[in-house]
Amino acid sequence: MIIGRMRLFLVESPIRMARAQGVGSVKGSVKRVLIALSTDDGLTGWGEAAPWEVFTGTPEGAFSALDTYLRPHVVGHPALRLRAMLARMDRALIGHTDAKAGVEMAVLDLLGKAKGLSVADLLGGRVRDTIPLSFSIADPDFAADMERMRAMVPAGHRLFKVKTGVKPHREDMAHLEAIRDAFGDGVDLRLDYNQALEPFAAMTVLRDVDRFRPTFIEQPVPRRHLDAMAGFAAALDTPILADESCYDAVDLLEVVRRRAADAISVKLMKCGGMLKAQAMMAIADTAGLPGYGGTLWEGGIALAAGTQLIAATPGISLGCEFYMPHHVLTEDVLEERVPNRDGAVVVPEGPGLGIRVSEASVRGGARILAEAG
Repeated sequence: MIIGRMRLFLVESPIRMARAQGVGSVKGSVKRVLIALSTDDGLTGWGEAAPWEVFTGTPEGAFSALDTYLRPHVVGHPALRLRAMLARMDRALIGHTDAKAGVEMAVLDLLGKAKGLSVADLLGGRVRDTIPLSFSIADPDFAADMERMRAMVPAGHRLFKVKTGVKPHREDMAHLEAIRDAFGDGVDLRLDYNQALEPFAAMTVLRDVDRFRPTFIEQPVPRRHLDAMAGFAAALDTPILADESCYDAVDLLEVVRRRAADAISVKLMKCGGMLKAQAMMAIADTAGLPGYGGTLWEGGIALAAGTQLIAATPGISLGCEFYMPHHVLTEDVLEERVPNRDGAVVVPEGPGLGIRVSEASVRGGARILAEAG
């Protein structure tokens, strides 16, 4: 099964609401790169690279990396030799983990379709059929997010992650108090600073928010400050979750060595794909650190891949934030969205990623800015 063609689509999709986070904000629209790999026997697998310029790079950079530097290491090569392909891509181009993750998910989609197996089956088999879904409270208009919560909680949603550190601390405290007053312990509250605090004053802030009983506090300080992260993990009742401090397995080893976190955020765009994510979780499992399924600005293809990963990876047990297609994007390229039910993502059935995508659905579900192949 030889990969004979790689098509690329740089697409843009409008979003329903602005999103404000400690590391940066997004409004209006998001861009990503869709990847279609076709084999000599007529199968097509789909992948997605969804960078964020303040996190992993730009969509335009991912498009160029795929078209110019990674294409020769994919086209003309056997899909069944995926690890060799990933090694070639790593030797050919440093970084661009988002682009490499997109290629990997397209190859796994191909292999699953060829063998009649889901990607979760290829990764070891399902350990769960649904994944608790966390929605991020990140709208600059907090009142709008409260209205969303009032609609979502009765529908079964319990996990909500508040993006803190964007507004003054007193506003964060008022928002957290409003949420607890409205919903009590009926919601599982998480906090994410996205590196917004400086180590000097962070402990006072974190002790303040600790009283709202969050499940975890994510990345309170810039990624390089592992000693400060270790201090928070040792001193606070609330677990500390590492995101920007933990891109890959090398980062994770240092987090474990320095006891800088109690849990980690696993993102395909950050670590470079599902196989590397499972390698990270082998380390995390050994160290006793659970994982959380994080995202950047992925659409339905990449989030289907993330769902397959979590379905097959026991240690990613803290839920996921795969809410973009249902709640933020105004349109998507899937013929049918991955279902949500009772506050959880339902792992898709069927071979490969378990989704249906076509060139027609791509052209009908997003604005194409550039294409190649």
